[in-house]
Amino acid sequence: MTYIEVASMIDNIGISYAYYQFPEGTDQACPFICFYYAYDNDFLAENINYQPIRTLIVELYTDIKDFSIEQTVEEALNSHKLVYSRDENYLDSEKMNMVTYTCQIVITKENDNG
Repeated sequence: MTYIEVASMIDNIGISYAYYQFPEGTDQACPFICFYYAYDNDFLAENINYQPIRTLIVELYTDIKDFSIEQTVEEALNSHKLVYSRDENYLDSEKMNMVTYTCQIVITKENDNG
């Protein structure tokens, strides 16, 4: 996938989202998503980072448990054949649920056909 395809996938989920965090001073109502690339796990060959592999984190925030929105996020990841792990936490200080999806993505260039 390209970085643009990842952003498009998140956009197509249909709820508010931001890369990493919303701007300071913005009160974002639930539900919303923050996504970011946590770290690299590149394939190395011939003394170069031959193939970029990024760890994509998708955090879904809801004020109440919402199985429907979680299913929508999971369907988006599945439709792009992204294998993910899932973790869930309740954020006491924010009074929100946070479901975190973590997956590895092979990053391709915009002009690649694969």
